[in-house]
Amino acid sequence: MALRVPKAELPAELRENLIKQLGSVPEPNEVLWNNPELAEANQEFSAKVGTWDAVDASLKTFAHMAVAAQIGCSWCLDINYFAALNQSLDLAKASQVPRWRESGVFTPLEREVMEYAEAMTNTPMTVTDELSASRLGPAALVELTVFIGFANLAARCNTAHGITSQGYSDACEIPLAARPETSDVASTA
Repeated sequence: MALRVPKAELPAELRENLIKQLGSVPEPNEVLWNNPELAEANQEFSAKVGTWDAVDASLKTFAHMAVAAQIGCSWCLDINYFAALNQSLDLAKASQVPRWRESGVFTPLEREVMEYAEAMTNTPMTVTDELSASRLGPAALVELTVFIGFANLAARCNTAHGITSQGYSDACEIPLAARPETSDVASTA
């Protein structure tokens, strides 16, 4: 798939900082920079989201990856698997997120979070009272819900813009599992 929106030139300082942090400039940044005001607001909100700590980072990473796998955002899977490496998360677990329902490596809480992420991602949403009765507690559930909403925003925008994996996960030792061909998850189409 080719980019549907051209890359814009980033300010030199931002470009250098992204290369220092990630080794290359993420295509979503370059595409969003076609509208610098929007790109800056997105970066600010993304940075703020990264500071929230009512939910464990691994749960949020798995939730984002579950959203990305369901939507088909290879860029989000790629960068989140890379993030899992840099957060010292269990890569064997992270690699199984696209097939979490079939994998036996996840705890009940991790499964609950990924099921909730998928339910929020379904169109129409399939969040139930049972899924909302999380063991996380109200503050953490609110954070997780907004985080999953942000993950949906990112994954859907990247996919619509034609942004695909940039190979960030190539640095990881364990390959990312493919999503099963058939799934009992409701369609997002």
